[in-house]
Amino acid sequence: MADTKTIFVAFAIEDEWQRDALKGQSLSPRAPYEFVDMSVKEAYDSDWQAKVRTRIRRSDGVIVLVSKNSSASTGQKWEIACAREESKPVLGIWAYSNDRTVIAGVATKVWSDRNIVDFIDSL
Repeated sequence: MADTKTIFVAFAIEDEWQRDALKGQSLSPRAPYEFVDMSVKEAYDSDWQAKVRTRIRRSDGVIVLVSKNSSASTGQKWEIACAREESKPVLGIWAYSNDRTVIAGVATKVWSDRNIVDFIDSL
């Protein structure tokens, strides 16, 4: 990886711990990338969506943490749709080893350094 890449992380709020674990990977000296997310603690409004869209636009790509919680997460669904509208590359990563939930249109892989680094290197 020649330069730092900015990666937006889309996740269901129930998977916040997994998001934190993913962000922790970027703290490693061998990981020249950063993760960006917009955790929502309050109800969605148009201001939140505008801020998220700006962050997605500034990102080089989007990693979607896919889990059984994804199907009920309206915020995560909106983030994925926004990433598509902004023509950002999207990679799904299964948030848990025993959960193989499918999100239509999101190519999802096993959570591994290799899969994440390959995606980032492709950006």
